[in-house]
Amino acid sequence: MFDYIVNYFNILLAYFNGLSILPYTLILITMIMVPLLILVAYYTYAERKIIASMQGRLGPNVVGPKGLLQPFADGVKLFFKEIVIPTDSNKFLFLLAPIITFTVAFAAWAVIPFDSVLVLSDINAGLLYILAMTSLGIYGIIIAGWASNSKYALLGAMRSAALIIAYEIAMGFSLVGVIMVSGSLNLGDIISIQKGSFFNWLWVPLFPLFIIYFIAGVAETNRAPFDVAEGESELVAGFHVEYSGMGFAVFFIAEYANMILISALTAILFFGGWLSPFSVESLGTFAVNDFTNNIILFFINDGIHWFILKTLFFMFCFIWFRATFPRYRYDQIMRLGWKILIPLTLVWIFVEMLFIHYKIGPWFN
Repeated sequence: MFDYIVNYFNILLAYFNGLSILPYTLILITMIMVPLLILVAYYTYAERKIIASMQGRLGPNVVGPKGLLQPFADGVKLFFKEIVIPTDSNKFLFLLAPIITFTVAFAAWAVIPFDSVLVLSDINAGLLYILAMTSLGIYGIIIAGWASNSKYALLGAMRSAALIIAYEIAMGFSLVGVIMVSGSLNLGDIISIQKGSFFNWLWVPLFPLFIIYFIAGVAETNRAPFDVAEGESELVAGFHVEYSGMGFAVFFIAEYANMILISALTAILFFGGWLSPFSVESLGTFAVNDFTNNIILFFINDGIHWFILKTLFFMFCFIWFRATFPRYRYDQIMRLGWKILIPLTLVWIFVEMLFIHYKIGPWFN
């Protein structure tokens, strides 16, 4: 059975490789975009159900069995709602802003390796490309706030810009630590140096940088407890307060796509990506023709299933944080970013430099 599945995918890959570059690229983009959009839709459903469970509520349970069709109902509702453009706003920029945010959020997935083979573009500067794409997202937010001709939207955009600038620095320094250990900007190479067991992954030597990176990722996506740009009692809904219909939906999709991206990058940079936490040799030998053992081997071996499981765990953490922590004050968030996280990353980079110089630990040889 497994041989048949492997042969089927090999035939598909051979067919794709035989195509010209444009159809091949379009097929790969579709294979990434469609599952990602479906995942974004059901991420909103999962968030509502998980938080409802934590708070003793039911969550969506009417549209479809157990509410499973609720994301599609929300999408259809937003699609048919009128797009209201404020008076005296810059209409071109008002409509362009969500397109920029959406495009940047999904363009970053071009270099994400799902396994050793499945990657749209395996470029050597993949990590630099990710930083560039995530940094461009702020332009859509600022344009949306300014073009709306609303003081609330503009204040929300300025808050988001200040937040992203502060935590982008801490996130960048965290990635410097990963680059120092791996010696490469290629995401596949970064995963390759983590081969081995659970304790060979980079979360062990770079544990402080891992914590800082994930905190900065939560802040970058304007999620609780860092969602000061959407403080309902202060700014109503932040930079997208004037958006309705599909304009609002596109911002919403981009936000959740960025949350999934941060989760995937955390799994890749610090938890081995598609690598298995187990070693087949340490678990003994299995009979080759035994169906049960083949299934066990499939889940133990490296593969996309491990990448998906790790990403889903960090996606759950985003929801967990929202249900657990209260919103910080704006000055507290700025103090955390500039006075605590950035100095901590600098200190740990210096410590890591000493480890590399004196060859302390297997990661720094």
